[in-house]
Amino acid sequence: MAEKIKDLRSALDMLGNMPGQLIETDVEVDPRAELSGVYRYVGAGGTVMRPTKEGPAMIFNHVKGHPGARVAIGVLASRKRVAALLDTKPQELGKLLWKSVDHPVPPVLAEGPALCQEVVHLAEDPGFDLAELVPAPTNTPDDAGPYITLGMCYASHPDTKESDVTIHRLCIQGKDELSIFFTPGARHIGAMAERAEELGQRLPISISIGVDPAIEIGSCFEPPTTPMGYDELAVAGALRGEPVELCPCVTVDEKAIANAEYVIEGEVVPNVRVREDQNSNTGYAMPEFPGYTGPASGECRLIKVTAVTHRKHPIMQTCIGPSEEHVSMAGIPTEASIYGMVEKAMPGRLKNVYCTSAGGGKYMAVLQFEKKAASDEGRQRQAALLAFSAFSELKHIFLVDEDVDCFDMNDVLWAMNTRFQGDRDIITIPGVRCHPLDPSNSPSYSSSILDQGIACKTIFDCTVPFSQKERFVRARFLDVDAQRWTGADFYG
Repeated sequence: MAEKIKDLRSALDMLGNMPGQLIETDVEVDPRAELSGVYRYVGAGGTVMRPTKEGPAMIFNHVKGHPGARVAIGVLASRKRVAALLDTKPQELGKLLWKSVDHPVPPVLAEGPALCQEVVHLAEDPGFDLAELVPAPTNTPDDAGPYITLGMCYASHPDTKESDVTIHRLCIQGKDELSIFFTPGARHIGAMAERAEELGQRLPISISIGVDPAIEIGSCFEPPTTPMGYDELAVAGALRGEPVELCPCVTVDEKAIANAEYVIEGEVVPNVRVREDQNSNTGYAMPEFPGYTGPASGECRLIKVTAVTHRKHPIMQTCIGPSEEHVSMAGIPTEASIYGMVEKAMPGRLKNVYCTSAGGGKYMAVLQFEKKAASDEGRQRQAALLAFSAFSELKHIFLVDEDVDCFDMNDVLWAMNTRFQGDRDIITIPGVRCHPLDPSNSPSYSSSILDQGIACKTIFDCTVPFSQKERFVRARFLDVDAQRWTGADFYG
């Protein structure tokens, strides 16, 4: 590894040394919709409405209303950047994460003072105001309020004391109040909060913002790959080859990530629900990964904030929900999970997996499958069924042969145009649970849909029948090293 990545700052230093991967600006920006509006053009990509593109990460050095604070956005909004930060190749990311899950390195307590606690603000202090302390952006004029989009939420189960880290939607609601949205049944911290509520207890929680990219990627694993009791910080430890360092919180009985830029400490209050847009009344929450602004929830949990700690001259880190950054964080762990599951079931057949930008990293996957014998015919569809059974949010799967680049959607669509017939190669599975944020997964869209979030999952089998592989050989070009003639590396 050329540079040792140990926190957000070292990651930004590395990107600053990579041509075209980081922009800094001293022009003042308003965090209320303007900051995200700028980055929409610079580098958001993903499912953001066009015009947008995949571009560099960006640091805003002057944020209106927040003297001394900076905001970084788009750090992971490029597969190339993620690969560089994790010291691998873009096409190897899923496999790297899969190996890291199987060889976890658990977190440890840091020795000495924690960087994230260089400055401490207690909620009981006069003038304490979360919105002034944390420069959380409002992504669009329709948002419910300022959102913390990259907060690493860390909590422990009231019974087992096993800990977990996840990213949740967090909206600033008051001087010492945050709302947190738990997707029903989808995240472990949600289950912890439910159990604490059953016991009539508050759930201590820390929210670490601005951390090592390995932590952000690792925190996005889901069951069955990382079941209850598996602390995803151990994935980050494996990716880095050394454990993530934690520190005790100042005001609650929980730990936080020791080198985070900001930490918000607090407790999830039992038997209290808040309306996400109670301050704005827009009816909306924030832009979500499918590319639409999601509806405000009336069933958010309330976090009573007890303290904010941060490093000197802190850097707030944020992302745009539908951007390529979400594709990286949600899609790469899903690729790892699918690859590992299919590899165990049919070793050596699945060559790679790509969870595409068009699906926000969740809705669509391309599986590159090699049929090595006549008996492998049909197993490619079995691989797709395995992926569907484990990851309910997947809606569409494209199956391609080993000679098709699964990371190049033009190549995938070429396979669809030359190796696919709609009347024989589409497999539909109606009436299956998918994702509630897909607006087409609604009874109002189709009478075949029984409930919000029910979908028709579809396999597009663009693989050549094994018996006909000799008819579908791509034009064979001479394999040469073009760098000899051009001086440029074209091979990634």
